[in-house]
Amino acid sequence: MAHLNIAIDGPAGSGKSTIAKHIANTMGILYLDTGAMYRAMALKMIRKGISIQDAEAVKKELPTTEVFAENKNGTQVTYLDGEDVSSLIRTNEVSKGASDIAVIPEVRIKLVALQRKIAEMSDVVMDGRDIGSYVIPNTVNKFYVTATPQERARRRLLELHQKGMNLDKTLEEMRDEIVARDKVDSSREFAPLVRTEDAIYVDTTDMSIEDAVNYVMERIQK
Repeated sequence: MAHLNIAIDGPAGSGKSTIAKHIANTMGILYLDTGAMYRAMALKMIRKGISIQDAEAVKKELPTTEVFAENKNGTQVTYLDGEDVSSLIRTNEVSKGASDIAVIPEVRIKLVALQRKIAEMSDVVMDGRDIGSYVIPNTVNKFYVTATPQERARRRLLELHQKGMNLDKTLEEMRDEIVARDKVDSSREFAPLVRTEDAIYVDTTDMSIEDAVNYVMERIQK
């Protein structure tokens, strides 16, 4: 029997992760934060002093690097070489590193294999950049969630401030960072950020979380 697989793609700060988590909780199925896996991989390189732009050096670390994710009481726990790094992978440095390391095909192949295995074994909601186009392309439940760069920057700053990270960064600077990250994600040669033709477009700029979740849920149920 085929499992229910839901793919939610979109750029940084679009609200896709929040929507995915709500849907998973509402439907009682697994939420897999694929981005956390790339963040963990980036953290490994940062810790070892390896430039993420040095693809050859990164590839040499892959055989001895283990990334695993599991849900505990509704919250994903991400492990790097057996260590719980869930609270260590949400910094700006790691976030940028995750976007950069994702352009290395060998990194994506390693992590996608794990993501596909999980999708084959259980009902799952995944969010990322290439879930519907590359990771689980055969699912019928595909969504592309986005918002304006200005709104995504505002959300990102609010999130960081709520976590007690008082950044000396303006809204304009954060917006420029997000636009730059969008360019990296959408222009990489291997499995770029893209809206597939069969993905339902969801613009959350003027939506509340509740409205966005309800919009996606209605279409899954149809």
